[in-house]
Amino acid sequence: MAEPARTTSQQPKDPRPPTAADAAPGVPRPGASRSGGTGDPAGPASQPGVTRRRLLGTAGATGLALGAVGTAAGYAAAGSGDPATAPLTSVGAETAVFHGKHQPGILDPMQSRGHLMAFDLAPGAGRKEAAALLRRWSATAERLMAGEASASDTGVALDAGPSALTVTFGLGHSFFARTGLENQRPVALDPLPDFSSDRLDKARSDGDLWVQIGANDGLVAFHALRALQKEAGSAARPRWEMTGFNRSPGATARPMTARNLMGQVDGTRNPKPSDPDFQQRIFVPDEPSGTGTAEVPGDGSPRWMAGGSYAVVRRIRMLLDPWEKLSVTEQEAVMGRHRSDGSPLTGGGETTEPDLEKLGPDGTLVIPIDAHARISRPDQNGGAAMLRRPFSYHDGSDGKGAPDAGLLFICWQADPVRGFVPVQRKLDRGDALSPFVRHEASGLFAVPGGAERGGYVGQALLEG
Repeated sequence: MAEPARTTSQQPKDPRPPTAADAAPGVPRPGASRSGGTGDPAGPASQPGVTRRRLLGTAGATGLALGAVGTAAGYAAAGSGDPATAPLTSVGAETAVFHGKHQPGILDPMQSRGHLMAFDLAPGAGRKEAAALLRRWSATAERLMAGEASASDTGVALDAGPSALTVTFGLGHSFFARTGLENQRPVALDPLPDFSSDRLDKARSDGDLWVQIGANDGLVAFHALRALQKEAGSAARPRWEMTGFNRSPGATARPMTARNLMGQVDGTRNPKPSDPDFQQRIFVPDEPSGTGTAEVPGDGSPRWMAGGSYAVVRRIRMLLDPWEKLSVTEQEAVMGRHRSDGSPLTGGGETTEPDLEKLGPDGTLVIPIDAHARISRPDQNGGAAMLRRPFSYHDGSDGKGAPDAGLLFICWQADPVRGFVPVQRKLDRGDALSPFVRHEASGLFAVPGGAERGGYVGQALLEG
């Protein structure tokens, strides 16, 4: 339950955080032409270089989009000239990069809106159909992340920029049997063990394919979701979907660690890209030791996973009614940290190392033996570490009027057996927070490395 640290190039500065286009030479700024890699179906929405904002100007001029004229007039009244090329605000202008060593949505700063969705391949669909689908999805993701219109644009986000949109694709355990690639299934994708806090809904767990969408604008995120759903066509059908949120950029006076729905500063101990062992803990090596042969237990990740990672996805419901009945002091004893600023009960600031041996005036441990901060520490779990990048969620109330709210927990690691599993086992045995949370859905997905230009995510597996 955490917020990943920003890299130096992503660190926000007043008055506006730099965009990826500012930081990376050669990365097109919003509105720049960027090929989707799949040809150019007829129609302006599919032409490279035609941005959603350029389409807004076209629609407003021809009267094809209700509301577009009013928006365009607003830009013109502000003295910005052509409404289709008016400068975006800082949030809209932020751009992430689709191609790279790793997929987007892992190291990028957390966005304010998110969608998680799993698909199952349709009956009869196999390796060929899966490859074609991932090629279509990759081309659409590249186009949308660059701020360009999708091939069959719905018009939902015509007047928006990329808004830090990221799209990430993963493969579930069942994907490999469906595509006849069982001998390439990583050992790390073996099912997670059962935990006593699990109350899992199988219908909202697992899946052949997993998609993570994040953006700093709700309409941009939804637009990407609909585009990918439509691109699935007859090859795959939705299995489950979850929607989440985080604090919006600029909502606080300075960048700070997020709070969860329990009011706690959440993510202080997330590993940072500057850590010397960050890459080896979070990503599969460039040259994995594994052969990809399932008959060789423990042989590591297969070679097609080079530069990839493994995502554990858990829908964790927070039992907010009983939690909020606790006093602040009682909540802090459960967590081992002060609610006000996330600092340990033993003193200092948020990033101060807790003194786990410190005793209070009554001779008892200041940080209780079952405090969440104590039990979840890497040095209390054999050095286990994972990069947590969650979204909060709220899905209304249950039949008894209790809020159905909590955390869409997403963590990244080079091997879940060494990352997520040891920590969750330790929490399962005696975490003071356990009575106030319930794990209701779960998934584990292999997330291949980033796609090369002109290629698609998973190509090394499906065409290898």
